[in-house]
Amino acid sequence: MGQHDLENIKILNLDLEDKIYKIDIPVKNSFMVDVAQMQFILSNRQNDEEIVLASSSKDSLNEFIIYEIEIPFDAFKPSEDDIWDLYIIRETQNGLKKSRIKSNFEYVRILAIVTRENKKMFYPFTTKEGNLSFRFNQYTLFAIFDDIQLTNSGELSVSGFFNYPPLHLVGGYNITGLKVVINNNGEEEKFIDVKRVARADLYSKYTNTLAFKEIGFEGSFDFKRYINGNNKKSFKFFLELEYEHEGRTETIRSIRVRLSHETVLPDKSILTLNGKKKKIYCGVTKKSKYFSVNVVDYNMVKETLANIKKKWVKIRRSDYLKKMYKTVFYLLGRIMPADLKLVMFESFLGKQYSDSPRAIYEYMLENHPEYKMYWSVDRRHLKFFAGKDVKHVRRFSVSWLLLMTRAKYWVSNSRLPLWIPKPKHTIYLQTWHGTPLKRLAADMDEVHMPGTNTTKYKENFLREARKWDYLVSPNAYSSEIFRRAFAFDKTMIESGYPRNDFLINCNDLENMNQLKERMNLPKDKKIILYAPTWRDNQFYAKGKYKFDLQLDLDKIREVLGEDYIVLLRMHYLVAENLDLSGYEGFVFDFSFHEDIRELYLISDILITDYSSVFFDYANLKRPMLFFVYDIDDYRDNLRGFYFDFEEKAPGPLTRTTEEIIKEIKLIEENGFIPSETTEEFYKKFCYLESGESSKRVVDEVFGK
Repeated sequence: MGQHDLENIKILNLDLEDKIYKIDIPVKNSFMVDVAQMQFILSNRQNDEEIVLASSSKDSLNEFIIYEIEIPFDAFKPSEDDIWDLYIIRETQNGLKKSRIKSNFEYVRILAIVTRENKKMFYPFTTKEGNLSFRFNQYTLFAIFDDIQLTNSGELSVSGFFNYPPLHLVGGYNITGLKVVINNNGEEEKFIDVKRVARADLYSKYTNTLAFKEIGFEGSFDFKRYINGNNKKSFKFFLELEYEHEGRTETIRSIRVRLSHETVLPDKSILTLNGKKKKIYCGVTKKSKYFSVNVVDYNMVKETLANIKKKWVKIRRSDYLKKMYKTVFYLLGRIMPADLKLVMFESFLGKQYSDSPRAIYEYMLENHPEYKMYWSVDRRHLKFFAGKDVKHVRRFSVSWLLLMTRAKYWVSNSRLPLWIPKPKHTIYLQTWHGTPLKRLAADMDEVHMPGTNTTKYKENFLREARKWDYLVSPNAYSSEIFRRAFAFDKTMIESGYPRNDFLINCNDLENMNQLKERMNLPKDKKIILYAPTWRDNQFYAKGKYKFDLQLDLDKIREVLGEDYIVLLRMHYLVAENLDLSGYEGFVFDFSFHEDIRELYLISDILITDYSSVFFDYANLKRPMLFFVYDIDDYRDNLRGFYFDFEEKAPGPLTRTTEEIIKEIKLIEENGFIPSETTEEFYKKFCYLESGESSKRVVDEVFGK
C-alpha cells in the first residue's frame, strides 16, 4: 500500500472476530506533534458516556503510524438504542483535542452482531459527514444496487447485495424467495424474482467467519411492460425477502434501495411504444442515494438541441481549442495597445455582481465616470446581469478576450484561471474576499479538495498571486497573514473592505424595509441568518458533493416561529440539494441571492461557524452565535485556525440546536450586551471600516 492510499485518521480495515471489532487507523506523524498522550474512545451521542478502547501501534508507513484498536461487543448494553461515535483524543499543551475517525465508505454495515433475546443488531455505519459510528437498532433489511445496466431496448439489469443479520449470524433461517419490488407513485406494485449469488468480494474483505455467503442478488426486467399512457413515471425500488424460521413463513421489505456512491449511472434509453417515443433514464437522490428509474415522453426537438449543445460544449472544452485560445490571449496581450480607461471587474469567478469589486465599481461609476467598465460573467450566470444597467461580457468569449487583453485594470475578489497571462500593461487589483480565520494557501498543512493535492494547490495559488499588483486588506492582522500565505511582496492597501461601506452607509430602517419588501419578507418578524462555511471535505468524489443541514429547523420553528424567520445562505454546491418543503413562510433559501451584504443588513441575528462572514457582520454590532458541532474535526483535520477561535469568537459557541435556541432566548430576555471579548474583536478587526474603504482603494490604484 502506497502513501497516497492513506489518509489521516481514516480507517484502512475493519474486521469482526468473535464479537470484537478490529480497526486499523493511520495517524500522520505531524498530527501527533506536541502530543503528550493519545487514546481512542467511543462516545455515546445521547448521554456523553465514554468507553476507552485498547489500542496498539501495528505498523509504520512513510509519515504514518498504523494503530489497531479493538471494540469488544461485551462493553455495551444491547438494550439501549444508542449511537456511539469513534474519536481520537490527544492531550496537548492547549488542552484536550477530540477528532472524529473517518470511514472509508465501504460496506461496513455488513459486519453486524445480533442479540436474539431482544431482536436487535449492533453494527458500524458511515455517517452523512463520512465518519465512523456504531449503533444499536431493530433488525432491519437493507439493500444496495452496486451495478446498473440499461440496454437500448429498455431492459434494466441490476446486481447488489442485502443484509438482514439474523439470517447469517444467528442461524435457523431458510430463505425461500427474494424479489425486487417496483413502485410507481402509488400504482400497483410489480414483483420481480431475482437470483441470489455469492459475493466473496464483500464478506472476504471483512471477516473469514461469515458463514452466510449468498448475500448478493442479480436480476433483470423489461421496463416496456410497465410503461403506459403519456404521464411521466418514476419507479422506486425495494427488496422483499421471504424466509422460514421456527415453522413460520415471514416476509419483510427493505427500506428503499440505495445506490453505491461509486456506482456510475447508465446512459438513457430511447424506446418506441405504440408509435410514441419514450426516454428511460436512471436517477439517484443527492442526499440519501435512493435509486429510481424515470420515464418521460421523448421530444425530438429538445433532445436534438440538447445533443447539439453537448457536442458544442465538448468541442469548446477540447484541449486543442483551449490551447489555441490561450495562445491567442497571450499574443493579443503582447501586441494589442492598452486602453488606459478600460477596467474589467469580476466577482467569484464571474458568478455574481457583488462583494468589493461591486463596491469599487459603484464608487467609480459615481465619482469617475470617465472610465469604461465591464463585468466578466460566467455563461451560466448571465441571467443575473440581464436586468441590470451594467455593461457585461460573457467570460471566455471573443469579446471578453479582446477586452481582457486591452484592459489597463483587472479587479477581482478571487483567483483568475491560472492559464491567463497578465499583459505587461495591465494592473491587477486583487480585493480578496474575507478576513482569514482558517489557514490560507502556503499556511495550510493539508488540502482536502477534489481534483488536487496539497503541493499542487499551493503551487498554483502562489503562481496566481505573483500576478497581483495590489492586494486589499481589511486590517493589520490580515496584512501580515496575506503577505506570508500568498507570498505577496507588492503593494498592500490596508483600507478596510470596500464591500463593508454599504453596511456603514446604509444601516437605517428605511433601507432595511426597502430590502425586505423587495425580497418579499415580512416586516413584522425578526430575522435569523444562517450562513455556514463550505467544508473542504464535503465531497465523495470530484463533482459529487455531500449535504447535511445540521440545524434542526423543526425545533427552531416550534420555539421561535411566532417571532422569527430563518434565511439560509449556503454554499452553492450544497444549496443545490436543499429541500425546504414544509417550511414555507418560515425558512427562506437565499443561497443564490446576489450579494450577502443585503442579507447582513436586514438580519437581527447571525448564526455561522468558521465562515469569515462574522468579521463583516461585526460591523453592525448585532448578536452572533457560532454553531460549531464539528469544531474538533475542523480545527485539527481540515484547515486549522490563525487564532484561538474558541477563546476569541465574538459570541457564544454552540454545538446543538437546543443551545442555539437557549442563547436566542437569553438575548430576547436581556437584550444584546456586547461582551469584553466582542469589543476587543471589533477593535482588532473592524477599526478601519468607516464607509470610505472604496475611496481609499480607488485613490491608491486609479489616482496614480
